[in-house]
Amino acid sequence: MKNHALLLSLVLALSGCGLIHPKDGRQPLIGPSPLSPAVEAEPGGLAGAMGSQSVRAETLDTTTDAEKAEALAAPAATEERDLGKVVVALGPPAEQGLWLKTSLVAEVVEGRIETVEGKSLTLELRPGTGGALLSLAAFQALGLPLTGLPEVTVFAP
Repeated sequence: MKNHALLLSLVLALSGCGLIHPKDGRQPLIGPSPLSPAVEAEPGGLAGAMGSQSVRAETLDTTTDAEKAEALAAPAATEERDLGKVVVALGPPAEQGLWLKTSLVAEVVEGRIETVEGKSLTLELRPGTGGALLSLAAFQALGLPLTGLPEVTVFAP
């Protein structure tokens, strides 16, 4: 019985050697793949399934400059309340408009966010789960870096 176990262990150990370091020049079937050189992304481009092509954030955002300016200029509502602070990440660029998905609201309402720098933006507050997501248009209207995780204060009526 011990001989069978020893023989089986030896066969399994030796059978894997050819897969890791083949002698005939073939690529191994398992193990790490050969390293490829690093490729630097274009500034402002979004890497994705399009391979080496990049898409600029400005081409994905269909919110007009006038809509952004109006949302930035809107005064704070007199009876709004502070819902709390959240750290926001960039939401799906395909979802257009000025919005924030957050677990601080249970239904869609018109609200406002304010950055640490004091910039304020009126937008649609949407219910969400997990981390807060801010639309591409809102990131751009507030001048926030797309790769950043800024903190904002959320206000609603």
